[in-house]
Amino acid sequence: MYKETNKRSIVKGISWRIVATTTTILIVYFFFDRLDLAIAAGLIETVLKVGLYWAHERIWQKLRWGKKKIEPFNLWFTGVPLSGKTTIANRVYEELEKLHIPIERLDAKDIRDVVPDIGFSRDDRNRHMKRIGHLIKTLQNNSISTVASFVSPYRESRKTIRQMVKNNVVVYLKADIESCKQRDYKGVYEKAFSGELKNFSGVNDVYEEPQHAEIVIDTDSMSVEEATQKIVTYVKKNYVK
Repeated sequence: MYKETNKRSIVKGISWRIVATTTTILIVYFFFDRLDLAIAAGLIETVLKVGLYWAHERIWQKLRWGKKKIEPFNLWFTGVPLSGKTTIANRVYEELEKLHIPIERLDAKDIRDVVPDIGFSRDDRNRHMKRIGHLIKTLQNNSISTVASFVSPYRESRKTIRQMVKNNVVVYLKADIESCKQRDYKGVYEKAFSGELKNFSGVNDVYEEPQHAEIVIDTDSMSVEEATQKIVTYVKKNYVK
């Protein structure tokens, strides 16, 4: 969450005092018909009340009463390649940023660019998911929520994530393989079906559908906008009230 700085509080106080002081000067001048007295009264009031306003704001900033802490959450987008994970997760992240909550975006491609020596076997992927779980846990310890998009084809790795992080929300993007092939601008499905790419989830490697996903999005029938609205509504209802 954003914290009000001393500078901002002072500027707010000054802007308000300009309005209030002008009013005071006009009132004093109206009753006493003395401009010098009116200006003096206005200046004295300004100095005193700017200081009082600043002190009042700082006291309320330190008080916890009436404040509600937003517990960090993790939106875990899973689905076969090109099911729409990155596109929808990006849109959801953009919408959640507008709520001014601490939040970070994690995507499989970005992580593999940083750690390129990760394999695609079942053991490699499970170890990789455990690393991601540690990263999300660290961010949550600093009150930062996450929007993460990973194929994560195996139930055991998704279970590991759920056990490691708080408030884990699985968003399963359900899509037909034929629909994904139509979206395949890189030709990866063609390479997978020809055998050029190994361990490709949904083709020559298994994708185990989530059994307990909090949100299921059928990307063959739901638009990006509709999916984004459904997910953001869920977050607002359960975590950002």
